[in-house]
Amino acid sequence: MGWRRGIFVLVVLVGWGSLATLQAQLPGAAIFASNCATCHGADGRGGEHAPNIATAPQVQHLMDRELAGIIRYGIAGAGMPAFSSLKQQEVAELVSYLRVLQGRGDIVKLPGDPKQGEALFFAKAQCSDCHMVNGKGGFIGSDLTYYGAEAKPDQMRAIILDPDKNLPADKKATTVVTTAGQTITGMLRTNNNFSLSLQTLDGSFHFLPKSELTQVDVGSHSLMPATTLNSKEVDDLVSYLLRTGDESAKRTPAHSSKSDDNDD
Repeated sequence: MGWRRGIFVLVVLVGWGSLATLQAQLPGAAIFASNCATCHGADGRGGEHAPNIATAPQVQHLMDRELAGIIRYGIAGAGMPAFSSLKQQEVAELVSYLRVLQGRGDIVKLPGDPKQGEALFFAKAQCSDCHMVNGKGGFIGSDLTYYGAEAKPDQMRAIILDPDKNLPADKKATTVVTTAGQTITGMLRTNNNFSLSLQTLDGSFHFLPKSELTQVDVGSHSLMPATTLNSKEVDDLVSYLLRTGDESAKRTPAHSSKSDDNDD
């Protein structure tokens, strides 16, 4: 059995060697090595002078454009310098390489057709009644312009198929009952110790003092209905959102309030 174990170890080592070689060949690897590794470590998991940016959830949850903004403009008072000399493409490559270190570098390709998905989004699926993409669509739901750059395909598919089960509570509707017996359901827009505001499907805002409410049910249910699309159409829709999110993140990798004067 010893020789089998030896072969197994050899295969594992070769596999790790191949992975390391592949990572080193990625466009952002050299940029990371020369600008980030000294402080954050070669694997991004932290060093003597900077924190873990590979497995830390608070970093993993940042959108690509937020990471790009931190790279280009730094974090004042936190010891993170600005790398304003990097060009926009270099920043994008660096963010992509960081995603690989975070274990999110694998690209899942669905058999769907993004063009068909776009047609579905703005027609049959009625997504645009509530959601906006690139400034076009509704306003009651989340803006999905960058959504596909962060969400995983299986997560997106699950939400489309059963939003009431799979949407987080803060993305669901809130239902309140007033002392006068009126029931109002809408998306929660503001919530403090004294009042809250809801936006209903017709676009109206309802500003309600909490002293006049007998019941507040946050995240009561999803306003998004379960889909009637078939499996192929769901793949088309997810593919459209993935492509749109990826293109949007590449197009605006830095904070929109900043300029790209250093780009050539």
